[in-house]
Amino acid sequence: MEYAGFWRRFVAYIIDGLILGIIEAIFISAKMPYAVLFVGWLYYALMESSSTQATLGKMALGLYVTDLNGDKIGFGRATGRYFGKIISGLILFVGFMMAGWTARKQALHDIMAETLVLKRT
Repeated sequence: MEYAGFWRRFVAYIIDGLILGIIEAIFISAKMPYAVLFVGWLYYALMESSSTQATLGKMALGLYVTDLNGDKIGFGRATGRYFGKIISGLILFVGFMMAGWTARKQALHDIMAETLVLKRT
């Protein structure tokens, strides 16, 4: 297993943010602003628990999400990982930066959800 480092994950996150921004703008312009509350969660949880195991940003960078054994994660674990990102961000984004210095390149939300982000070989 080859772990994905901080910068590769960061670029994937930027790509996903741009994609989500477009999707959310569509919902807002369609007078459905409350749908925006669910878009990010469903995007991340559905895609990371799908057969691709990755969001579009992660796919573009050749990354995918697994459990600690390298197996596909389910929707529940992907949901926990998504909401764990809130905690990673609330502590001045240190939770995200942890992917740069932990042994398995795990961010705080990965540790909480018991997941890994790996590079496709």
